[in-house]
Amino acid sequence: MDRLVEAALAAREYAHAPFSGFRVGAALEDGSGRVHSGCNVENATYGLTQCAERVALYKAVSEGGRGFRRIAIAADNAVLTPPCGACRQILWEFCGDIEVTLANLEGKTETLRLSALFPRPFDASYL
Repeated sequence: MDRLVEAALAAREYAHAPFSGFRVGAALEDGSGRVHSGCNVENATYGLTQCAERVALYKAVSEGGRGFRRIAIAADNAVLTPPCGACRQILWEFCGDIEVTLANLEGKTETLRLSALFPRPFDASYL
């Protein structure tokens, strides 16, 4: 199994999802090969909930990570779960067209480019 998928699966174990029960882990590889992981952290208001992808990215940036290469996202759904729209936007702005691997607990994976999930992103080029 890919080390990034393993890290995402491990991060999922730390998820704080008392309301939805939907636990997600993410692992992001930076330009130097370091892996930064994160899990979703729910809040009773839901709107203040942080997704695993954003937690991993913000953690990576706060630790000096740059030049991101790829991300793995692991959830406990039979159907592979892509990042939400907000995460797609943040990933695009910080990472560009990186490789995204979706994984589940059954060992199923799919790898695609972020542009396949987010074909017409808004970014600084529009400002």
